[in-house]
Amino acid sequence: MTRVLLSLAVFAVFALAVYGMWHGWRARAKRQAEALPEFPQPPAEPGAARLETTGVYVGTTIGDDWQDRVAVGDVGHRAEAVLKLTDTGVLVERTGASAMWIPLADVLDARTARGLAGKVMTADGLLVVRWQREGQTFDTGFRGDDKDVYEQWVQALGGRA
Repeated sequence: MTRVLLSLAVFAVFALAVYGMWHGWRARAKRQAEALPEFPQPPAEPGAARLETTGVYVGTTIGDDWQDRVAVGDVGHRAEAVLKLTDTGVLVERTGASAMWIPLADVLDARTARGLAGKVMTADGLLVVRWQREGQTFDTGFRGDDKDVYEQWVQALGGRA
């Protein structure tokens, strides 16, 4: 009987922790939806890709806080993705999530980084695009399958390695 009660207590603590995380994520999304500008929608024809690479979309964070992940809509969901640079912007085509569009006019720079949105890896393991929308700065992270192309992306987006 004691073992059953102990098992139920452990399960209840686990369920409470999961509920707390879910509730916190929803509260963050609601708070951010009120404060952040609307994200741009991809154009019907983004144009031909000048650069393209595959990998994983890590997430988008607010400003200089590499852990303040944007939770609005499905922007906070990690997913396999194809990153494309066109003449008009950066397109992140995510598997199982909506595509993200960063107009080239909004891009401030690009760099390599060690971590973003709670994901940390080896030095220069991420390609991070910094962009600004209606006065709010964002960092969007991408972990490419081929990290040798990061330098091309950084140079093309006017950034620093």
